[in-house]
Amino acid sequence: MSIFVFAEQKDEEFKKFVYEAISLGRGFGDKLGMEVTVSAVGNNISNIVQKLKDYGADIINIVDDPSLKNYLPELYTDILVEQIKESGAKIVILGSTSIGLDLASRIGAKLEASVATDCINIELEDGQIIAFRSIYVGKAIGKVKFEKEPAILTLRTNVFPIIKKEGKGETVTKELNKDLSQTKIVIKEIIKSSKVKKDIEEAEIIVSGGRGVKGPEHFSILEELATLLGGAIGASRSVVDSGWRGHEDQVGQTGKTVSPTLYIACGISGSIQHLAGMSSSKYIVAINKDPDAPIFKVADYGIIGDLFEVIPKLTDEIKKVLT
Repeated sequence: MSIFVFAEQKDEEFKKFVYEAISLGRGFGDKLGMEVTVSAVGNNISNIVQKLKDYGADIINIVDDPSLKNYLPELYTDILVEQIKESGAKIVILGSTSIGLDLASRIGAKLEASVATDCINIELEDGQIIAFRSIYVGKAIGKVKFEKEPAILTLRTNVFPIIKKEGKGETVTKELNKDLSQTKIVIKEIIKSSKVKKDIEEAEIIVSGGRGVKGPEHFSILEELATLLGGAIGASRSVVDSGWRGHEDQVGQTGKTVSPTLYIACGISGSIQHLAGMSSSKYIVAINKDPDAPIFKVADYGIIGDLFEVIPKLTDEIKKVLT
């Protein structure tokens, strides 16, 4: 029996949630007397897996092959299902990323197991795993029990602590024994943005803009503030629908769910769909001209004013502190 963690990576770097997931798994492993098995799948990743040992990984399964450079749902699913069965996993942990959510549903179907997504807390109750997840657009917390094993969970990033605790770190290299000609999905080309962006799902600070920004050209003042704070840029759905920002920046029910330490909402009214994606942020600062904007109901700090006056002044004051 083991705790199984999928170590999702991009451009030969593990996602932040991976360290959160292994730390969580290590804690449960110690309580249940189980090893923590981590699966790393990709290309040219063998040289980065050893760092996973520092957070509690006992066994690190490595599947390193050029054909796995990009995410291929069928291949990744088959690889993980095989490893999960082999490890006798009681718990399977992935991230609430687009890849993690896709894999969780596929693995759940293959293993005929239940899946709890976007978990914000995990507990042990009489030796059984209990998952807590946000439901009804953040208005309630659902308590999920699993009737059979393995319990498949996806974790919301920035919610669980990263704890360094060394595991055995035994590496097991596995060959890719799959007929690639039988896969239904073929990736022909990946077109990357010309700008290097910080992933909003992993960012500790997010400066997010809404319709009140008035146009894509005005996001420059938000970008200056975000860069100064070492944060990322987010956006409301209306902004993305207008083509001002890419979908990868969208926060909300139909975008990404984020849990940064600081979320600065600029010109965002605060629709229920947007609140669903950011209400779990530790501190929320709202800047809006409308004193009745719903965003102020969830904000820890509210500034009623024109963002084009407030943001530059805020940026100047922060520069004074940092210099």
